[in-house]
Amino acid sequence: MATLFDPLPLRSVTLRNRIAVSPMCQYSAEEGSATDWHLVHLGALTRGGSGLVLTEATAVSAEGRISPRDLGLWDDRHVEPLARVVRFVRSQGAAAGTQLAHAGRKASTSPPFGGGGGGPLAPGADGWPVVGPSPVAFTAEYPVPRPLSEEGIRDVIRAFGAAARRAREAGFQVVEVHAAHGYLLHEFLSPLSNRRDDAWGGSFDGRTRLLREVVSEVRRSWPEELPLLVRISATDWAEGGWDLEQSIELARLLAPLGVDLVDCSSGGLVAGASIPLAPGYQVPFAERIRQESGVATGAVGLITDPRQAEEIVREGRADLVLLGRELLRNPHWPLAAARELGVDGPWPPQYERARLPMPTR
Repeated sequence: MATLFDPLPLRSVTLRNRIAVSPMCQYSAEEGSATDWHLVHLGALTRGGSGLVLTEATAVSAEGRISPRDLGLWDDRHVEPLARVVRFVRSQGAAAGTQLAHAGRKASTSPPFGGGGGGPLAPGADGWPVVGPSPVAFTAEYPVPRPLSEEGIRDVIRAFGAAARRAREAGFQVVEVHAAHGYLLHEFLSPLSNRRDDAWGGSFDGRTRLLREVVSEVRRSWPEELPLLVRISATDWAEGGWDLEQSIELARLLAPLGVDLVDCSSGGLVAGASIPLAPGYQVPFAERIRQESGVATGAVGLITDPRQAEEIVREGRADLVLLGRELLRNPHWPLAAARELGVDGPWPPQYERARLPMPTR
């Protein structure tokens, strides 16, 4: 069985360990471009020893941003600011990845800090009209989205492909397609938000069609030798919504399209859903999808203890462990975890003087 600090090969890329930085919005971009904050933030997480460092949700179109301060890859001018970050990440031995996203009906919101509060922005000077599969708002406070036309859907698919090409120009080694947390691709998957009666809705095949076509377009635009990940919400935590059984079937469909790993999160589509939060509460989703689809999976959500993470990998419940808030609290969590587990962690040579001897057992 693999362990947390064993390498993970994904096509031509080998992660130095099975710890990944989960995408976390920073709301610090300038007109879609990465800033010094992204270099320092992602650089610190790289220095801390993670094997894969993923950017926050990076919009494939201006209308697909969650907020005006989101990262983007919808324009060539976004490439070099991100390439600066990628060069540092790769120079330290980690793999650099980006998460490509479209926020759909949850777009056009204010950043959660700096006085914005995270609520929806009115169309005008700051906000913009939002789109979705159907005219169903996220909540009563959010605008009703304009249903995407056939041509609008084709534009979204092309935008994901173009963003993947720019990601490669920036030097990224891994791309993840964001189909979770109530954003556009997830909105098409769930019958709670997708009320369409055309070829893009209705049946399981119709509701999964947009994601399948996006994945195919990204795979055509992304080098064959580089890995492609997809993040899903394995369940909406709501009656009549997207669920684990559909997620397993989706994973079976994604593998032949060139997806190498399914990153298993949950929720985000239904405001106020009752979610049984507990340590590792989403790990069973990664385990079931891995076992029943044969696709590699990533586990995420309230994974904080090194032995907990080690157990997930060693028991074959997931191939990769993604950490979010725990890495914000302690960017050097992987180095501390390696020491606790009796493994020689990937210490930067500049920090060797701080390395402690391995505990004796």
